[in-house]
Amino acid sequence: MLRASREQKRRPASKAVSRPEIILPDWPAPPGVRAAFTLRTRGVSQPPFDSFNVATHVGDDPRAVAENRAALRASLGLSAEPAWLEQVHGNKVVDLDSRMALDSAGPADGAVARTPDRICVIQVADCMPVLFAAADGSAVGAAHAGWRGLAGGVLEATVRAMQTPPAQLLAWLGPAIGQAHFEVGEEVRAAFLATDAGAAAAFEKNERARWQCDLYALARRRLAALGVPSVYGGGWCTHADAGRFFSYRRDGRCGRMAALIWRISQA
Repeated sequence: MLRASREQKRRPASKAVSRPEIILPDWPAPPGVRAAFTLRTRGVSQPPFDSFNVATHVGDDPRAVAENRAALRASLGLSAEPAWLEQVHGNKVVDLDSRMALDSAGPADGAVARTPDRICVIQVADCMPVLFAAADGSAVGAAHAGWRGLAGGVLEATVRAMQTPPAQLLAWLGPAIGQAHFEVGEEVRAAFLATDAGAAAAFEKNERARWQCDLYALARRRLAALGVPSVYGGGWCTHADAGRFFSYRRDGRCGRMAALIWRISQA
């Protein structure tokens, strides 16, 4: 394993990156709001980060990550670099309208912006990315919502930071690990039931006396409690679809995908 790592570091950077494959959220985003979710394909990273890895913290060749990020920026026509966060499974949210936040975005697990071309981005490989947009297009946001973030209130913190009435928000749940593959212990279930007894419906006991956790159901409950009426997406399983998605639970050492949302300048 050590020798492979050294060989990877000596690998010359690729000369070209294909146009990355992305999922465009199927939601009624207002004019001027753009969003995308990257797949793992058509990049230059070598195994086990193959191939469109956008994360710098997983052990991939930094030159490959830089090429992949450059290809993403070119493909989406971004006029600025996304605000890559140092994600820590917490509930801190940065406001990208602040110059200080742009210069040092992390550690944080959420971002919001009202200024055009301030790009919110979340990196995932099983955790759920949740994108937000004000119905009038005036603000956007993104949250990193694994089970710790959900239980710790990252969705609530992001909605507060949006400074938009929850009833006027749209939310999109991006690809995450599905319930059939997300086994957790009693401590995870207890963390949710401590504040919401109804969250029990998102857990099914398995034959090992542990629990299969439905992140999508938990997120929908939290958004409903906040008063966010328009919730889209969900239904993917990053663990089950190795051809399109990275999965930390499935592979351990792997790359990361990105969920991005931003406003564009309108004439």
